[in-house]
Amino acid sequence: EMQLVESGGDSVQAGGSLRLSCEASGYIYNTACMGWFRQAPGKEREGVATIHILRGNIYYADSVKGRFTISQDNAKKTLVLQMNSLKPEDTATYLCAAATRGCLGVTSMGFSDWGQGTQVTVSS
Repeated sequence: EMQLVESGGDSVQAGGSLRLSCEASGYIYNTACMGWFRQAPGKEREGVATIHILRGNIYYADSVKGRFTISQDNAKKTLVLQMNSLKPEDTATYLCAAATRGCLGVTSMGFSDWGQGTQVTVSS
């Protein structure tokens, strides 16, 4: 079983930046794809960015392209989401997730392990 713990959420003003981290522990050896997802109150969960652990393929939601960057630190078993030029519509709980199959864009299909989430609030 894998454990995922997110950190880095905060309250910032529009135009600001945040760096989210997701630390993985436990049985991680079957992981093929990891990703960041977000869910705002009253809205469905949406994919933000995913990365194939071995191939390095990266996918972004159109709404964050050019502003967010996903990366991995394999030595530290950490997934990172650098968020720049934040907008009020980025406000949500951000969750880290892992899948044993390859990434399918930013869909959440197949992700079996999830963190508890970290809150990001962007004020105008």
